[in-house]
Amino acid sequence: MQKYFEFEKHGTNYRRELIGGFTTFLAMAYILVVNPLTLSLAAIKDFPDALRMDHGAVFVATALASAIGSIIMGLLGKYPLALAPGMGLNAFFAFTVVLGSGIPWQHALGAVLISGVFFFLLTLTGLREKIINAIPIDLKHAVGAGIGLFITFVGLQSAGIIVNNDATLVGLGDLTAGGPLLAIFGLVVTVIMMTRGIKGAVFYGMILTAIVGVIFGEIKMPHQVVGDVPSLAPTFGAAFSSFGDSSFYTTTMLGIVLTFLFVDFFDNAGTLVAVASQAGLMKDNKLPNAGRALISDSIATSVGAVLGTSTTTSYVESTAGVAAGARTGFASLVTGALFVLSIFFFPLLSVITSPVTTPALVIVGVLMVSSLGKIDWKRFEIAVPAFLTMVAMPLTYSIATGIAMGFIFYPITMLVKGKSKEIHPIMYLFFVIFVLYFIFLK
Repeated sequence: MQKYFEFEKHGTNYRRELIGGFTTFLAMAYILVVNPLTLSLAAIKDFPDALRMDHGAVFVATALASAIGSIIMGLLGKYPLALAPGMGLNAFFAFTVVLGSGIPWQHALGAVLISGVFFFLLTLTGLREKIINAIPIDLKHAVGAGIGLFITFVGLQSAGIIVNNDATLVGLGDLTAGGPLLAIFGLVVTVIMMTRGIKGAVFYGMILTAIVGVIFGEIKMPHQVVGDVPSLAPTFGAAFSSFGDSSFYTTTMLGIVLTFLFVDFFDNAGTLVAVASQAGLMKDNKLPNAGRALISDSIATSVGAVLGTSTTTSYVESTAGVAAGARTGFASLVTGALFVLSIFFFPLLSVITSPVTTPALVIVGVLMVSSLGKIDWKRFEIAVPAFLTMVAMPLTYSIATGIAMGFIFYPITMLVKGKSKEIHPIMYLFFVIFVLYFIFLK
């Protein structure tokens, strides 16, 4: 094992890798709670139960997809990089595709599966790198920031801190109510720990918030800690059922598949570079085994869709494990094993409600919005599409709409500015695709 992962070359050992893998798990374990709540639309009270994804099945799918993705990344990519259903992509899946467009969740899983297969093929052919290079870096950063704002808005809304207001569309909720108070407490505690640099602060913050919620009667006490594993049957293989339905083959679904594919593209590329840089794995500004790492991610996305969860992607929380000493894929194996064990603790995780997950969503939003500082705001032709990409996501409650608006305005502003030579031909193709997306959106 030491020879396979080249411990000596990377200056690491079993202890450092074990601690690193465990730290990564603690930093991203919140997804085991947040993802089932998000995909089952738990925050939407008036949504028909018959149209929701089964909460228990999504929990098992989340844990297994995270475990399989992390293990494949460790064995094939050899990076200390863990995978799980992505934040932002799960919100797009639930709130934009299922809730906003009224598309059955089975069809949404089918779109995720197709995007995973496309991702795999594009990686094998080398087209993935060409597409990534064609999109301006400023728009890539704007997409990340926009998703961060969207996630934060969803989190604040689910806890009742942000509510509907007939006069102004949105307004401040009753902060003296139990749910908002619990969410605010969790946010304060998590921010303090994050500021102090405590590893796994998001995870610990959720645990403390849940305990306080139980003490004050806001959350029901679980009857057991370890219990039977929920059935995966309600979601397993449901993605395939969509392919036999003629209503699946629409221009709207094409836009959804492209959005899943696009966001997964750049989420993985950015995370891979961040983790590799922190671990000192970059060589001449290039990533060794980058192809294998990207293939690992595409396989994880496809497997996750079959199991019953939204796009599985690389997690930037892996940098917490790297900071704790992880340098090889062995740490990812450790993280994957811990995700498998988590399946048996489903009853205990029932104490994690929407107010408990709100701090995690807000903190992830903060981390993602940090990419704003990398955008060249002094260039107006860049600032406009970047700004529209960012603000349109939370304001329209749609990640796809934000991406589309930015990609439409980019070639317009650049052409008017006389910068046509800086526009890659692929960006014109995106312009046409997203114009058609708006035309056929309804």
